[in-house]
Amino acid sequence: QLQLVASGGGLVQPGGFLKLSCAASGFTLHAYAVTWFRQPPGKERGVVSCISVSGDGRGYYADSVKGRFIISRDNAKDTVYLQMNSLKPEDTAVYYCHSRRSVGDTQYLFWGQGTQVTVSS
Repeated sequence: QLQLVASGGGLVQPGGFLKLSCAASGFTLHAYAVTWFRQPPGKERGVVSCISVSGDGRGYYADSVKGRFIISRDNAKDTVYLQMNSLKPEDTAVYYCHSRRSVGDTQYLFWGQGTQVTVSS
């Protein structure tokens, strides 16, 4: 079965940190660009950060997380990470990873199941 598995969420106090992981099952993630999305309670899903296949460069970050979150990938482990520092209550959301690969005119897209992040004292 082809799927993405997101993990690492939990409950953390404001100012704390978490590291999310996104791993693939049934396919090789290192051939895919990966994006982290999040969906706060009662709001729409939005982009948090994304990283290219090579992982070169600094990646893209939403303004709300710039300077606090770091996206990275370890292609040897076939895993993409989202290091989240200085967490705020407004970071509370379900976090999803998404992978995308284009081969000619065909796009291969996968969504992870989501992992809950709650920032609260």
